[in-house]
Amino acid sequence: MKRFFADYGMIFALLVLGVLFSWLTWDEQHPTGASGGRQLGKMIVKQTTQQQRIVVLARDGAEDRAFTEELAAQLAGKREIVAIIHGSPQDARKRIDRMLTEGSVDLLACTPAVSTWPMLSSLPQLSEIPVLSPEPYHWPNFLKADNLLNVANQIVVIAVLAIGMTLVIITAGIDLSVGSLLALAAVASTWLIRDAAGGEAAGTLGVVLCCLAAIALAAAVGLFSGAMVTGFNIPPFIVTLAMMLVASGLAYTMAGGQSIYQVPDSFAWLGRGTALGSIPNSVVLMILLYIIAHVMMSKTVLGRYIYAIGGNLEAARLSGVPVKRVILLVYLLNGALAGLGGIITASQLKSGAPTYGIMYELYVIAAVVVGGTSLMGGQGKIFGTLIGAFIIAVIQNGMNLTGVGSYMQKVVLGFVILAAVLLDTLKRRGTLNLGKLFASKTA
Repeated sequence: MKRFFADYGMIFALLVLGVLFSWLTWDEQHPTGASGGRQLGKMIVKQTTQQQRIVVLARDGAEDRAFTEELAAQLAGKREIVAIIHGSPQDARKRIDRMLTEGSVDLLACTPAVSTWPMLSSLPQLSEIPVLSPEPYHWPNFLKADNLLNVANQIVVIAVLAIGMTLVIITAGIDLSVGSLLALAAVASTWLIRDAAGGEAAGTLGVVLCCLAAIALAAAVGLFSGAMVTGFNIPPFIVTLAMMLVASGLAYTMAGGQSIYQVPDSFAWLGRGTALGSIPNSVVLMILLYIIAHVMMSKTVLGRYIYAIGGNLEAARLSGVPVKRVILLVYLLNGALAGLGGIITASQLKSGAPTYGIMYELYVIAAVVVGGTSLMGGQGKIFGTLIGAFIIAVIQNGMNLTGVGSYMQKVVLGFVILAAVLLDTLKRRGTLNLGKLFASKTA
């Protein structure tokens, strides 16, 4: 337990943030969509008889149609629905007036939004007809399933880039080019699809090959950065700063300063599609990548080499660690993951643009540092980085839900990064030992 707390102590900060934003966003909820139709269907079965004629009212939208479909399924064979009306209040009034002249209407079943229409209570011919809608309940907006899924979906790209950045920082390096590599891969993939694979008529194989070529391009840039660091002992900060400008310039040149959107619908499968229920494919990919990276760093020789180089480069070299080859591989993997992040971004937005990835390197570094990886190298955990990415995402999402402005969000994020670095500094100096502190309290 002591070791777990020392390695993944930030998970408690994530839980605290979850509780805080749950409390701040506690609000009255009105069931909509399929869940609202399911609840209302059970309510109608309990409160009505089979002889009653029911009219269902809803606006015209995907969520409203899901509501009416589920309600109809719940009442099938149990109650008689004489009409399902989608549209505006004017459309509903015309249909109901016609139905009232032809026969009786005993109950109006509607969505929460429709139940507030003034005509339902102001018109004499409708004021006597009972109106039923799903009953409201209280629940945090932060903990709504759609919001939690949105948090995971929004952090996917940052989290994927953060895997490679974790490897780089553990070796005591840094990479400022990941945001530009993301943009370069997004532009390169869409440019190849448009000009070499047939554009909107491109087949699946062509799309996959173009995406792999774009990832390989980003990996090659990462490999070049590693070669400059290992071959000429240039500080990683300077090398990757230069490659940030190079990659950004290449992206703008390739795209002509414009967005490239001539891609087939299948290109959106990775960024927008779902394979496991309602879980996006990109989230599934992120989870698999973190599992693979965790196994690599904790169970393989390469992982031990990476930690050894970050802990003491000279000692690692004298111990027989192929330092240059390992650092080259780390920068190559970092570039490839940045390229993959570009493919995911382009797939989510169904286009490629050189403006993608601006400031992403800062968010990625923030996620790695907040997750417990030391900027001095030699220390860090892959799953700690995932926790750090979610902390950043939860803070941003919670501030959005509570109405905090975008400018103030930057201030808060800056202090979060500063606090994480300060915590790492205190731990390294021995001033603060969270593992011993926790052990003493639980003894």
